[in-house]
Amino acid sequence: MPDGKVYLLGICGTFMAGLACIARELGYFVQGCDKAAWPPMSEQLASYDIELDKPCAAAALGHYDTYIVGNAMCRGDELLEALLTRRIPIHSGPQWLYEQVLQHRRVLCVAGTHGKTTTASMLAWILEFAGMQPGFLIGGVPINFGISARLGQSDLFVIEGDEYDTAFFDKRSKFIHYRPQILVLNNLEFDHADIFKDLAAVKTQFHHLLKTLSADTKVLIRADEAALQDVLEQGFWSQREYFDIDNDDADWQARKYDDSFELLHRGQTLGHCRWHISGEHNIANAVGAIAAAAHVGVPPQTALQALESFVGVRRRLEVCGTYNGITVYDDFAHHPTEIKASIAALRSQRVSRILVAFEPRSNTMKAGNHNEILAAAFDDADHLFFYTPADLTWSAESVLQKAKPRWSCYDDTVQLQKAITEELRSGDHLLVMSNGDFCGLKDELIKLLSV
Repeated sequence: MPDGKVYLLGICGTFMAGLACIARELGYFVQGCDKAAWPPMSEQLASYDIELDKPCAAAALGHYDTYIVGNAMCRGDELLEALLTRRIPIHSGPQWLYEQVLQHRRVLCVAGTHGKTTTASMLAWILEFAGMQPGFLIGGVPINFGISARLGQSDLFVIEGDEYDTAFFDKRSKFIHYRPQILVLNNLEFDHADIFKDLAAVKTQFHHLLKTLSADTKVLIRADEAALQDVLEQGFWSQREYFDIDNDDADWQARKYDDSFELLHRGQTLGHCRWHISGEHNIANAVGAIAAAAHVGVPPQTALQALESFVGVRRRLEVCGTYNGITVYDDFAHHPTEIKASIAALRSQRVSRILVAFEPRSNTMKAGNHNEILAAAFDDADHLFFYTPADLTWSAESVLQKAKPRWSCYDDTVQLQKAITEELRSGDHLLVMSNGDFCGLKDELIKLLSV
């Protein structure tokens, strides 16, 4: 068992925090640094007794055997500059994970612009339910497990395959390092405008991913996804199957009902699932997870049974609670497709009023790359409260002119909070959407609503 000391720069990111926990399970002494810490990753690190330095500082220099650099770290950081000056070796997280864990496991990877976290969480839970005790590293916290990563007790390892870059010194997508035996491809759209010039650049990284796969790798592809087909046409050397909803041409498909779905494989009905998860997009995620699990020996009927007890993922349309008749949800959606899917999933529950508080926090959103389709993403909401941070580069008022719901913009979170509380009434459903902490807005609103 390893007895070295590992230090992670940028430890509070979802990937790096999960990696830190796996390193601790491997037997390493683990510490790290970041600019800030926030739940749920700060809580997870604390549960593993992993100490955090804020911010990163050169004081950590020379006290550790291995330094792992997260992709959020940039040149100019005090500790990073000291490491480079001393010529101390640095490692990327994905490469270290492959060398320490993945090269010894059967890897099941979930990739695509949307649904990676939820699909990977479903897949890990299916394997767990089937008694396989997989390891996993997921970009969120599956509620069934309560943690985002673990080493596991078998040779199976589920990983979320992120297309974001590996590190400041390795601009390949993280998933290039994982070499999976089973790969799920959910979808492909333009995102991450801070590192990708256009959709073609994203497709190139997915093409490179396919080039790393062996001939016997199973690739499960969402049917009727034109961008994914473009990638396949650039070259494909593995084995493929397709999955979808209500598509008889797919190998695996689901037929959806109000609160359940029927699973078919090449026209043969395999069973039904009545579950607690909302949204058509999640049915597609489930079919991809079931198909992947089938290729490591889980009968589809067992997978369907597992999903009936699947609770969901933290910050993915997560119910925070009901306060004085008002139900509050926390959602990570930050791309118009995800925003639309989350609101539609909530609307499918036949709720009364849906109020949305939204923070445009991702680099792609702040740059205005989604402006043409952003307003329509909120069509199923009744009222939109739109936060306009100081670094937003475009006029939200202009973009939202075409929005269907009532909307209002606020550049101050105190005024935003006041406006929301004045509008809310018993029976409402409040959806707080951000891929950050939204200046603590959700927690402040819950405090006010609890009185």
